Amino acid sequence: MNRAFHKIIIQKTGLLITVLAMTAAAPLILAAQDNLGRGRITGQVVDGAGFPVEGAKVVAESLQGNAKLDALTDKKGHFAIAGLGTGRWRVTAGKEGYANASSEINVAQLKANPLVALTIQKLAGVQGLQADKASLSLVDQGNALLDQENYDGAIAVFTEFQGKYPDVYQIKLNIATAYLKKGDVDRAEAEFKGTLDKILLVHGDYKNEKATSIRALSGLGELAVKKGDMAAAQKYFSDALAVSPEDEAAAYNVGEMLFSNQKSDEAIKYLELAIQIKKDWPKPYYKLGFVYLNKGDYAKSLECFNKFITLDPENSETSNVKKIIAAIEKMKK
Repeated sequence: MNRAFHKIIIQKTGLLITVLAMTAAAPLILAAQDNLGRGRITGQVVDGAGFPVEGAKVVAESLQGNAKLDALTDKKGHFAIAGLGTGRWRVTAGKEGYANASSEINVAQLKANPLVALTIQKLAGVQGLQADKASLSLVDQGNALLDQENYDGAIAVFTEFQGKYPDVYQIKLNIATAYLKKGDVDRAEAEFKGTLDKILLVHGDYKNEKATSIRALSGLGELAVKKGDMAAAQKYFSDALAVSPEDEAAAYNVGEMLFSNQKSDEAIKYLELAIQIKKDWPKPYYKLGFVYLNKGDYAKSLECFNKFITLDPENSETSNVKKIIAAIEKMKK
């Protein structure tokens, strides 16, 4: 009886030993599958000019397992990653605003591995901007300063952005707008014209960059108005419309300039064109009301003013327009 009991205990103990052995071996098996080990790599990340890149993320990825280890570079661009198993690894460096760079190396565990040198190129133009959230926030910051009428602050922020991304010439429009609102007409004009020069240099034709061209030409038109040069203003707005005949704002601006120059019949043509392009836009109806009133066409004037109120009853000009309508009604009687 004692012998039988002893045998059972041995069997249970043997079973227990087997279980424990399997449990102890599990991490080793897992490490082997992931290709982890005692290997260590060091290296440096630099930019296209050879300067160290701080804060770049370096990822070591096993090509023989599932392991993926990473580290950040220090002020000198140096990094170190430990825990690699023997075999082939891909090492990739990247940072916001830069294109990733990779290199494949053979890692050894029992001897020192060669230094890994990686060069990451700074992204340029729109591609770089899309990856650079910090610089994108500069544009938002500049626009906020514009809204706050802090024009010098906005110009400083936009200029900082321009220094980082000189190829993104569209920022010149923001700078020009800030100068325009500040009252610095000459600098605003230089920025608007510089934008147009860039468009021709890069795209060859204003029509190949419609949105930016229209904004620059319309900005020059607005500057001409401030200078009292209505002929130049009309030309700039007409040029904007020629770039994009489907742009209702350009059509409206031409009509407004013509009306300011007391060319009512021509103004009507462009204001009605703006309505054809965008039928539910109240602004041209408002202006047409005055054009027809100036011509003495009361019926048309009433039609346009009433349409304006229907489309935008909450507009700040609505109460004034209602008074004008009442006055016209009296004149008709």
